[in-house]
Amino acid sequence: MTTTRTVPDVLRRARELVAVPLRASVDRLSDEVRRLVEYHLGYVDQYGRPESNGSGGKGVRPALAILSAEAAGCPAAAGIPGAVSVELVHNFSLLHDDVIDCDRERRHRATVWALFGIGPAIIAGDALLALAQEIVLEAPAGGSEAGRCLAEATGAMINGQALDMAFETAPSVDVDSCITMEAGKTGALLGCASSIGAVLCGAKPEVVSALKEFGIQLGLAFQAVDDLLGIWGDPETTGKPAWSDLRQHKKTLPVTAALAAGDSAAAELASLLHNEHLDEAQVARAAHLVELCGGRAIAMDEARGRLAAALASLDSVPLEPSAGRELREVAGFVVAREF
Repeated sequence: MTTTRTVPDVLRRARELVAVPLRASVDRLSDEVRRLVEYHLGYVDQYGRPESNGSGGKGVRPALAILSAEAAGCPAAAGIPGAVSVELVHNFSLLHDDVIDCDRERRHRATVWALFGIGPAIIAGDALLALAQEIVLEAPAGGSEAGRCLAEATGAMINGQALDMAFETAPSVDVDSCITMEAGKTGALLGCASSIGAVLCGAKPEVVSALKEFGIQLGLAFQAVDDLLGIWGDPETTGKPAWSDLRQHKKTLPVTAALAAGDSAAAELASLLHNEHLDEAQVARAAHLVELCGGRAIAMDEARGRLAAALASLDSVPLEPSAGRELREVAGFVVAREF
């Protein structure tokens, strides 16, 4: 398995390629919405004063879009409209997720809804979703097909989020249902990101299909790692509170797998999670029980297995060699990351 704990150079390169067109797209928004989006993306502080050149996000999705164009033998520029669009959709989902999850902090900063209110945060997310479609449809070539792919992925992502919310109050959720939810919530948009550049440059259907499958499998690996970090991640690194997913009663993969163990520890975990509010001792105990029941190990195995499936998809079609290597590098980073 390829692993790396450093940020691959390709992510930095993609951020540099996308930075100016992404900012130009945000400039299209109305004044009321733009200031919220600029804050969310890290361009300004809460008072509108310039801060940095970006939010410090990983930039995996735009990098995949750029690489998918290059993997199909096209210049990086061909993938930029797709890269900007998937990044806008991703940030639409983050703005809404923070409201849904009542998260008051993201990337070590207050979230938009926590500072400006729930309504403004929802409207800002809606604006990014509409803007994403505008950008991709304006692409010099392939915009119509790429727009369809983006719309389908967004729909699947929303359905996955709806399942995730429903699972919080469901009496039980099996592992297969959890993976189905995560394939929509995370896999669909990464599948789009990993193929949209190839779509924009008119790549062969089998190449587009292989790249999409790579992204879907990588998305499942990505989500499995997110699930691990949502319980055991270092708050100083992740920018989220310790044990955040357990506090929100999320039935993520480690939790679902642990509950399925069927032993006394699983029964204790289920009883704990029935409490509407968990104190510090209870949430710490729940994290211990998830690990004791094998949930942590199962999620780690899922991440590794999905990474292997993603890499196998790349091997199934001829790709431009250097782009193929960089896709593998990004995949290794996704599974080994700590944030």
